[in-house]
Amino acid sequence: MELLSDPQVWLSFLTLAVLEIVLGIDNIIFLVIAVDRLPSERRRSARFVGLAFAMLTRIALLYSITWLATLRATLFTVVGNEISGRDLILFGGGLFLIVKSPLEIRGMLSGRDEKRNPGVLTSFWLIILQIGIIDIVFSLDSVFTAVGLSKHIEVMIAAIVASVAVMMMVSSVVSGFIDRYPTIKVLALASLVLVGVALIAQSLDLEIPNGYLYVAMGFSAAVEWINIRLRRRSL
Repeated sequence: MELLSDPQVWLSFLTLAVLEIVLGIDNIIFLVIAVDRLPSERRRSARFVGLAFAMLTRIALLYSITWLATLRATLFTVVGNEISGRDLILFGGGLFLIVKSPLEIRGMLSGRDEKRNPGVLTSFWLIILQIGIIDIVFSLDSVFTAVGLSKHIEVMIAAIVASVAVMMMVSSVVSGFIDRYPTIKVLALASLVLVGVALIAQSLDLEIPNGYLYVAMGFSAAVEWINIRLRRRSL
């Protein structure tokens, strides 16, 4: 009850919740693209389970902050660059996005039917696993930021839960929008390639500000919105 009456606690909660939502944009894009491979009747449950799993992984990362700190320790050196466990995770996640996104675009261009059999549970859980792993990659640095903004783990957990609840609602809207406009899916996949490049650059200590990525994504989305309006008028 003492925490609830402290204005600083509420300020840190709101700050962390907004931070988690902003940093979760990349994860929402990946989640929507990943579950699109499932039959339509299973996508909603996949989004819910995927985000719930991502929430649990973030909370687990908070409780393992001491172990996370060890990931910054140097494991070996390559051409004068010190490589840590964190660098390997970021590099692997970035490489995964760079490879997976073009493959998805290639499948769309070839007209190949990527939907899976509704009875194949392995596809469902494989997608959930991918969502959880990618969320860990995206959340590594945000966990340290959260710890720096608040000293109370209860506040950090509450902010994560609140942000995931918002993302669950937003993901449904984003998914429906992509279903109506398939070209948006290509734009989202191209954005994931940019995110993958940024992760690899970050693993090599070449910082690319997230603001640049979000501006590029926003500009591309605005151009595509204009194209959609033009296509409507030509019908």
